[in-house]
Amino acid sequence: MSNSLEVSDPELVLATSGESFHWAKRFLGKKMGFDAARLYSFCRVLDDMADGDIPNGHEHLENIQNTLNSGGWENHPFLSQFSSMVEEYQLPTEVIGALVEGLMDDQEPEVLIKDEAGLIQYAYKVAGTVGLLMCCVLNTNNPRAKPHAVDLGIGMQLTNIARDVVVDAKMGRRYLPGSWVNDMTPEEILQAAEDPDGENAAIISSAVRRLLALAEDYYASGRIGLSYLPARAHFAIGVAAKVYRQIGIQLLRSKHMWWGPKQVTSKPSKVFCTIRASFGMFRRFPHPRGNHNENLHLFLTSYMNQGGTWG
Repeated sequence: MSNSLEVSDPELVLATSGESFHWAKRFLGKKMGFDAARLYSFCRVLDDMADGDIPNGHEHLENIQNTLNSGGWENHPFLSQFSSMVEEYQLPTEVIGALVEGLMDDQEPEVLIKDEAGLIQYAYKVAGTVGLLMCCVLNTNNPRAKPHAVDLGIGMQLTNIARDVVVDAKMGRRYLPGSWVNDMTPEEILQAAEDPDGENAAIISSAVRRLLALAEDYYASGRIGLSYLPARAHFAIGVAAKVYRQIGIQLLRSKHMWWGPKQVTSKPSKVFCTIRASFGMFRRFPHPRGNHNENLHLFLTSYMNQGGTWG
């Protein structure tokens, strides 16, 4: 495995690749912030493998998947860099395995999500899992926090999919469910982007609005779970969630919507989101009452309880 997989500075990885999380990290404190950056850099490198930004990414992912199945992190050139974090926080390897599985799904010549079930399952594997891993790093052991952490990750991933419709289509990927867009191919999506007043563009716009409405359900559940976190983590993750959710809000307001320039959250918007997140701290106590909305996990029965009880 090449030296390109060496992660020498996790905080630099976060600063250059994760603007929303880098902004929120400053509120975590030194130790927790550094470990959150380490977890982010771990996931970022895996994602870069899946996207082809690292040479031979598919082979690297297969190698990592085999190592996870057989054990022996300490002997793996990439995984060994994070073995101390895995041991310290008891990160569940089955959750990491599900993350790698989701990224392996992206290695097909064409990625065509069939329906809403496939969408939510994919979002769990590549982002809900990160929510579960972050629970460990943020010292949150209450099992009632975990389904909400999964949901926050899913909400963020749905926003990401809405923002990157064209970028993904250029890579041969369509994460919008085929049942929502008449099974359009990535090529047809790119053609629709060139004709934003056309029928197919209108269909995609409707699907993006539907996707962002679905994301709102998962964000709402994610917000409920924030009070299970330590106070600083509650605030920091609340900031990250609002900053990322803002991307979807801007998409809906933009006259170019999904086919225009990539949406980013400006610094003034980040400041505004931070102020709004501070208001959420007033709802910190008592902890949420009632059960998690089980309808949000209807399609996740085969993944429930990875990393401990949360289903």
